[in-house]
Amino acid sequence: MKRQWDIEELIEHFTLVKDDLDLLANKSGPTRLGFALLLKCFHYEGRFPHAKHEIPKDIVNYVAHQLKLDPAIYAQYDWEGRTVKVHRAQIREQFSFREATALDTEEMKSWLMAEHLAADQRLEHLKAHVLKRFRECKIEPPTNERLERLIHSACATYEQQFFEQVLGRLPVETRKLLDGLLEREDVTEDAEAGEQEADEGPKARRDPVSWNDLKMNPGAVGLESVLVETDKLRVLSQLTLPSDLFEPVAPSVVRLYRERAATETRYELRRHPDATRYTYLAAFCQLRQAEIIDSLIELLILVVRRIETTANKRVGKQVIEEIRDKVDNKPRLLRRVAQAALDGPEKTIREGIYPVMSQKQCQAILSEKETKDTYHDRVYHRMRSSYRDHYRRMMPGLLNMLEFRSSNDAHQPVVKAIAFLKRSLGTGGVWYPPEEQPPLSGVVRPLWHDLVVEKDTQGEERINRINYELCVLATMRDQLRCRELWVVGANKYRDPDRDLPTDFNAKREEYYQALSVPREAKDFVEALQQEMREALSSFDRALPKISDQVRLLPKKGGWIHLSPLKRQAEPQNLGRLKAEIRKHWGGTPLLDILKEAALRTGFLSHFRSPGRRETLDQETLLMRLLLCLYGMGTNIGIKAVSEGDHGQSYQELLTTRRRYIHADQLRAAIIDVTNATFQARLQHIWGEVTTTCASDSTQFGAWDENLMTEWHLRYGGKGVMLYWHVEKHAACIYSQLKTCSSSEVAAMIKGVLRHCTQMKVEKQFVDTHGQDEVAFGFCHLLGFQLMPRLKNIGGQKLYRPKAGEPDASSNLQLVLTRPINWELIEQNYDLMIKYATAMRLGTAETEAILRRFTSTGPQHPAYLAFIELGRAVKTIFLCRYLESEELRREVHAGLNVIENWNGANDFIWYGRSGEFATNRLDQQELAALSLHLLQSCLVFINTLLIQRVLAEPEQFQRMKQEDLRGLTPLIYSHVTPYGMFRLDLSERIEIEERFSA
Repeated sequence: MKRQWDIEELIEHFTLVKDDLDLLANKSGPTRLGFALLLKCFHYEGRFPHAKHEIPKDIVNYVAHQLKLDPAIYAQYDWEGRTVKVHRAQIREQFSFREATALDTEEMKSWLMAEHLAADQRLEHLKAHVLKRFRECKIEPPTNERLERLIHSACATYEQQFFEQVLGRLPVETRKLLDGLLEREDVTEDAEAGEQEADEGPKARRDPVSWNDLKMNPGAVGLESVLVETDKLRVLSQLTLPSDLFEPVAPSVVRLYRERAATETRYELRRHPDATRYTYLAAFCQLRQAEIIDSLIELLILVVRRIETTANKRVGKQVIEEIRDKVDNKPRLLRRVAQAALDGPEKTIREGIYPVMSQKQCQAILSEKETKDTYHDRVYHRMRSSYRDHYRRMMPGLLNMLEFRSSNDAHQPVVKAIAFLKRSLGTGGVWYPPEEQPPLSGVVRPLWHDLVVEKDTQGEERINRINYELCVLATMRDQLRCRELWVVGANKYRDPDRDLPTDFNAKREEYYQALSVPREAKDFVEALQQEMREALSSFDRALPKISDQVRLLPKKGGWIHLSPLKRQAEPQNLGRLKAEIRKHWGGTPLLDILKEAALRTGFLSHFRSPGRRETLDQETLLMRLLLCLYGMGTNIGIKAVSEGDHGQSYQELLTTRRRYIHADQLRAAIIDVTNATFQARLQHIWGEVTTTCASDSTQFGAWDENLMTEWHLRYGGKGVMLYWHVEKHAACIYSQLKTCSSSEVAAMIKGVLRHCTQMKVEKQFVDTHGQDEVAFGFCHLLGFQLMPRLKNIGGQKLYRPKAGEPDASSNLQLVLTRPINWELIEQNYDLMIKYATAMRLGTAETEAILRRFTSTGPQHPAYLAFIELGRAVKTIFLCRYLESEELRREVHAGLNVIENWNGANDFIWYGRSGEFATNRLDQQELAALSLHLLQSCLVFINTLLIQRVLAEPEQFQRMKQEDLRGLTPLIYSHVTPYGMFRLDLSERIEIEERFSA
């Protein structure tokens, strides 16, 4: 049962009605209160609390208030004697329930196996299903321990049956190949388990591919990484696993089996029975095959970009050198030489020429390179040389291991060109044979046509083999990026039609209702058109009144001049509040803050081994989890933490991290802490429940032997980006690791849709990089407002709601442009809803969907419609943003909060110079999420500390409006992140008792 309750929830679920009071008629004192609490808790949950402390204080106080009793007498109620048993029997009789029997347990196991275990095997989810089933059958469920034993037994029985089915479907040859992966011992067991704290990336390519090689991420962008990934894919393809091997179970269950294989050592895997071992290995290899295909495509895209980028850099450098070395005033010097020759034809060169132009200048003119090639031709020749001499070796593996397709007829020439290259592998010659006619249109760029189609010695047109291959690669890269070309067996680069919900036609009405949009396109357009007209009219009327803040200038065809916001009053008492916190809790170790948050919220319960059995005692496991999370979240590493005063060794912490800490569990823990922060807030201090969120990214340095690290043009240096979603009181609801070049729009939308906290996001603040017109369109359909702080506000334009009204909004004429194409929106309305539904349901990654919407090449019809919708929504926002100073302040304040959050990163993430010291992408993600968890724990505990200080009347009375406006729980002057890492679970931070003492 949750710990925090608001008054509306208490009234709804724990109000005593007449029938309840009739049962309480013959009871008094502690017995009356205890019985009432048992009664209402059973009515709410369908089961009795297992201990006295399970009932939250809010519920105890509310029920006691109704009975006009002192809540303190609840402590006198006997939970162990005969009275409580009688009370439970009376309550069961009242609700017509009975106790569970052994037969009920067996029937529940059978029901679980038949209904749920194929779809989900997470303990908490299964427990909720079982409790609901018991309640429907009017059976009191057993204790929590017996309930978990029931679920574990059902899972074990189901898995045993399913594993035998998988074993029966695997050919004997496939089993031998799977066993062969575990027999190749080319690395130590620690390295094989992926336990290095600072992995330097994949080792040099070797043959055969080992089990540890399959678990490694790709290395740095280059030929070697492509060849390594091709070898891995070849090994997995040779397994010939049936495509429908895991069709009876959900993808989440397959991922669970994959995690078990990935976290166990080869020794542990070999100890499993045959059916279990082969199922784990098959699940790992099947999912890993799709990941390696995606990695190969990423490498292909990056390698082709590197070939072109390197060529541009080298040719550009050559051009600059040629300009620098060029002889100045060469025409003038040559004229002087000619004149000297005419004036003294009988003189020698030394006597007649060298006085006019020195011998050194003559040598410089001769050394100048004369070229007829254009800059573009020189770049292409450099690309050709790089591809021919180095990168061409990757082509056979790519073409043989990957199957490219396209669902668009316009891009079939590329598919045919790839098939042609595959057929021509192994043949030689500068040109293709005359009878071979590979497709040129749609494959070869017009600028490169003359370089691909050459004339032989007899004057006949021939197609240059290497030049054509390079053109095909460049076109493949462009079309893979926008997903017009897809690959069989891939996940990220799969058929884009699979991204859309397959049941959309059957559930169209349900999906429209979920987005809260009209069913008819005409109704949608009319409502938006009216809202746009009202926004423009309101801004048009207000503009003369706010001319001191907003002016429209004629420069550059219409320019919006927006005056800076006036500075608000400085908070005067926040320093005094922070000093009070330092006085009582100064020097609090950051590790103790993590521990206190864990004990108060119970988020460590999410960290479970993917295996069925756990042998560690609870206290030891909690200590190891805290130390691992602290080591990763501060970036000092597990080895440094293991040296502290807690009795846990480095190897024990490594094993705990490998078995228990995974990304999904970290996200669940973050959700618990964030929700606890929301529930703990007092309204008179923090204000109403917030529905606004700001998002932005910050760069972290990282090793570059992986596909995540990139050079950032704006920040400089190589690294990765962490994208945060932070609400106005510094609670971060979502974070994600991304590359420097990936879309911030996709990251923004993903965070709003996937945060899973109690917060409902209605307004999303971003900077210029987190918005575009497509983003405005998607956000409008998904039900939240995109509100950016635009750096280029001056150059923005307002669109007209309707054609044929040139004189409407007379004060805005300078910045008004063409009308919105509403017909385009109406024609593609259903398709737009389909894409918005795909984002909402998560049938595909947000970035994968947005990749299809590109302004280069043939444009998707939904993209054009989203552009028009986004322009309409953006016009509405701009009108309100420019008209309202309060709205502008709200946007700026939200983005200032996230800047403060980014500033606190350095305080917590202080180890290893703030750089991700690993090339393993999974470890990078775990470290980033651990930082998020640690910072969220700091915010949670600080919220409690601030509220405890302000609980003193004299402290709260000092707080002015500007103090409450500037109040933030993201403070750390009272926190010590360094030290000997002493950990004692029995010691607590005194929050409630500190002042009373």
